[in-house]
Amino acid sequence: MTQLLAIKAHPMTGETSRSVRLFDEFLDAYRKANPDDTITIVNLYEEAIPEIDGEILLAWQQLRSGTDFSTLSASQQAKIKAFDASTAQFLAADKIVISNALWNLNIPTRLKAWFDTINVAGKTFRYTETGPVPMTEGKKALHIQSNGGVYQGQDFASQYVKQILQFVGVAEVEQLFVEGIDHHPEQGEAIMAEASAKAQELAQTF
Repeated sequence: MTQLLAIKAHPMTGETSRSVRLFDEFLDAYRKANPDDTITIVNLYEEAIPEIDGEILLAWQQLRSGTDFSTLSASQQAKIKAFDASTAQFLAADKIVISNALWNLNIPTRLKAWFDTINVAGKTFRYTETGPVPMTEGKKALHIQSNGGVYQGQDFASQYVKQILQFVGVAEVEQLFVEGIDHHPEQGEAIMAEASAKAQELAQTF
């Protein structure tokens, strides 16, 4: 059974967020086209994805030096378990959908924290004499992003998302943008309609 992991990196709903609206529309169409697939939605603004902080870094150092996991502090144990669970969830997925808005030419900080959990040496990539190589294969991803301006995939955020996914072995990364509405509000309905149609189309083949 195909496992689709859907990452919602926006605190708003589809009524007020363009990226979430496309996310919802894509998933609705995907469910109809693939009724037997399992879809897991992770809302990064409701679920706790730990950021790499002093406690996590110290815990990793302690574990590498042979410290037993049970001797870590309760806070350290909770953060490491949540971090590892996010990594495992990504590894178990066949397809990944990520939705976010472009904020100040970057991705939301909570999405960056999630990416840290899937970019893990020894689990999703490994170091070799010739450089790092991916350890996952066979996965595909769709990145949905709303942009106030028009960047055509050349903005820092979408480039980062695509390159990180490819770095860990997701060779097939499709991108769906809804962009330019802030610059051309009079074209808003037409721009949104075109993006919605593309989302529906992608859902049939993704």
